[in-house]
Amino acid sequence: MANVVAIIGRPNVGKSTLFNRLTETREAIVDAIAGVTRDRHYGKSEWNGVEFSLIDTGGYIRGSDDVFEAEIRRQVQIAIDECSVMLFVVDVNDGITDYDKEVAKLVRKSGKACLLVANKSDNAERAAYGGEFYSLGLGEVFPVSAINGSGTGELLDELVKKFSHDHGIIEDTSVPKIAIVGRPNVGKSSLTNALLGEERNIVTDVAGTTRDAINTRYKAFGHDLILIDTAGIRKKAKVEEDLEFYSVMRSIKAIENCDVCVLILDATQGIEAQDLAIFRLAVKNHKGIVIAVNKWDLEEKETNTAKEYEDFIRNQTAPFRDIPIVFISATNKQRILKVVEMAMQVYQNKTRKISTSELNDFFLPLIENYGPPAIKGKYIKVKYVTQLPNMPVFVFFCNLPQYVNEPYIRFLENKLREQWEFSGVPIDIFFRRK
Repeated sequence: MANVVAIIGRPNVGKSTLFNRLTETREAIVDAIAGVTRDRHYGKSEWNGVEFSLIDTGGYIRGSDDVFEAEIRRQVQIAIDECSVMLFVVDVNDGITDYDKEVAKLVRKSGKACLLVANKSDNAERAAYGGEFYSLGLGEVFPVSAINGSGTGELLDELVKKFSHDHGIIEDTSVPKIAIVGRPNVGKSSLTNALLGEERNIVTDVAGTTRDAINTRYKAFGHDLILIDTAGIRKKAKVEEDLEFYSVMRSIKAIENCDVCVLILDATQGIEAQDLAIFRLAVKNHKGIVIAVNKWDLEEKETNTAKEYEDFIRNQTAPFRDIPIVFISATNKQRILKVVEMAMQVYQNKTRKISTSELNDFFLPLIENYGPPAIKGKYIKVKYVTQLPNMPVFVFFCNLPQYVNEPYIRFLENKLREQWEFSGVPIDIFFRRK
C-alpha cells in the first residue's frame, strides 16, 4: 500500500530542509532522488518500521506580485489530490500570512489528513509563537526545527498513525502485480489498451490503491497477473493539471504497490531525466524492472539500431545494467506480448530463493581465490553467505566488514548475476560482522 506524504507550504518556510531531515535521519532510509524539475524532490523514508514516500512540492513564483501564484496553487492542489497525508509547513518567525490562509482553505476543503508543522522553532520561546497557528483550524500544531531536528520525532510518531492500513489492498497477493509507468504521452495507455484488447479472457477490475490507477486481472496466453495501469482516467481537479508532477506522484503509488515495473520510453525522445527519476524510484523500492521502448516503428527507419539504443540506455541506467529491454510499437501491437513475458520472467527472478549451501559452495572458493584487498595489512575473511527471506538481499558475514569497498561488492554482484538469473532485479549485498 502506498503511503505518500506531500510537504506543502509557501516558498522559504523550510520545506526542503524538512525533506532532507526526514529522509536522512535514519540509517535505513534510501537516498533522496533529485526531482525532474528545479527544486522538487522524491524520497523514501521510514519511521518505527513504517515506510512512506516523501515529496517536496517545492514552491516557485515566476515574477508575479500575486501572493498566491497560479503555479504554486496548481502544485499544492495536485499534492492534496494525490497524497495520503500532508505536512503543511509554516514559519513561526513570519506568523500567519495570506498565503498560509489560502493553503489552509484548500486543506480543509479536501478533508484529507494534514499535520501543521511550525518550522524554525529553534528554542522554547520560538516554539511558543506556534500557538497562533491554531487559528488556521487544522488542529494540533507541531513545533519543529528542520535545521537541528528538534520536534521531528513527535511529528513522525503522529504522521505514521495517520496512514490507512487497509485502503486499496489488492486481495490476492499471490498474483504478480505489474505496473506500467513512464512519463506522460510515451504510450502507457496505448500499451494497456493493446494488451487488454488482445484477448477477451480478462476478468473484472480489482479494487485499486487510488481512485484512478486501474488494476485489472489479466488472464491470457497462459499468464495470470494484475496489471496496474497508471494511465487511467483521472477525475479532473478544478485547477489545470501539472502533468509532470502528477505523473510522478501516480508512478510512486504504482511502484510501491507492484512487483515489477514496466518503464515505457519514447523511442523518438530517448531516455530523459524524468524517465531516470522513475527508474531510480523503482530501484530504491527494490522492484523488478523491464524497459519497453515504444514507437520503435517510427525510429527503426532511422540510423539507430536496437543494439546501439540498448547500449545507450544501459549506460544511462548504470551501474544497474542487467535489465531486459524490448522494442515495441503499442499502436501496431508489435512485440507487446513479449513485454508481459519479460515482466513475468523478472517476477520469477525477483522471487528466486537460493539456499545457503548453494551460496557458500559458490562464493567461498571464489573469495578464497579472489579475496577483498587487504587494508592496512589486515585481511578480510568471509565466514559464510546467506540470502534474506523473500528478497534479493545477500549478507556476507566476515571479520572486518568496514574494510570491504564498493568495487569489490560490485564484483560479487556481477558473479552472482553470472551464476543465477537475476535480470531486471536490483540486488543488495551487505557485509556484516560474524
